[in-house]
Amino acid sequence: MTDLYPDIEPFHHWYLDVDGHHRLYVEECGRRSGIPVLFLHGGPGAGCEPYHRRFFDPGRYHIILFDQRGAGRSHPHADLTDNTTWHLVEDMEKLRRKLGIERWLLFGGSWGSTLALAYAQTHPERVSGLILRGIFLCRPREIAWFYQDGASRVFPDYWQDFVAQVPPEQRGDMVGAYYRLLTGDDELRRMAVAKAWSVWEGRTATLHHDIEVEEHFAQPHVALAMARIECHYFMNDAFLQPDELLKKAPQLQGIPGVIVHGRYDMICPLENAWELHRRWPGSELKVIPDAGHSAAEVGTRAALVEATDRFSELLG
Repeated sequence: MTDLYPDIEPFHHWYLDVDGHHRLYVEECGRRSGIPVLFLHGGPGAGCEPYHRRFFDPGRYHIILFDQRGAGRSHPHADLTDNTTWHLVEDMEKLRRKLGIERWLLFGGSWGSTLALAYAQTHPERVSGLILRGIFLCRPREIAWFYQDGASRVFPDYWQDFVAQVPPEQRGDMVGAYYRLLTGDDELRRMAVAKAWSVWEGRTATLHHDIEVEEHFAQPHVALAMARIECHYFMNDAFLQPDELLKKAPQLQGIPGVIVHGRYDMICPLENAWELHRRWPGSELKVIPDAGHSAAEVGTRAALVEATDRFSELLG
């Protein structure tokens, strides 16, 4: 079975000032003259991790990773100012131009798949291919499934801890209630609420409970950015029109793409990937039979590395 490539370190890391307020952390790995690939992290707000570099053959790829606005090592941390889908799409274009790249492969999971689709539908001439995992289309029913009623019935024990932060009379709109708490003035309360939001996601991300994943999501720096930024986006329907990404999926015709999705994904149900695949001419859907949402699960990471290896042949 194919697995992640060995650990590598960036050959260059730097900051991109995109608007005089947000400074994005960028790192480059692998071979500078290799096939350009842009890694898009999840959340929004989750940030990049060292293992994200390992989905790509460093001898064949120029691997570019960046922390989106407010996430990871970007500044200011957890900031919501001018933080929308379309600001991020423009940030990607600024990064591409800065690096002098004509076209690049996009690799994104969960929210990273959302952002990859939004960019590819806006700038199809700049995309050489798409590798997407755990498809998230940011439709209201997807938000309701995970934050209101759906996943709560699969994980009632974890859900109990999530709703405990919200007074009973406000639980009819969990995203709205969390948003008020996450943007409130009480710093200690914000941190506790952020951890509850983030841990709910970490606990449900894998088919088999993974304490390392849960502990990562519980880290204060990760939790605060992810909770605040995710909730901000979800309160605003991710700044997308209804069904926008699905309606525009036919525009991806001619862009080769692989969709990898765990059958037991409780955060972003398989239906999302199925609907995208049906509307994206020429796309390939690979369902992982023993996986949930996380890119770190064995079958999922193997399928993703197989996809990057195939694209290295196709694009090389």
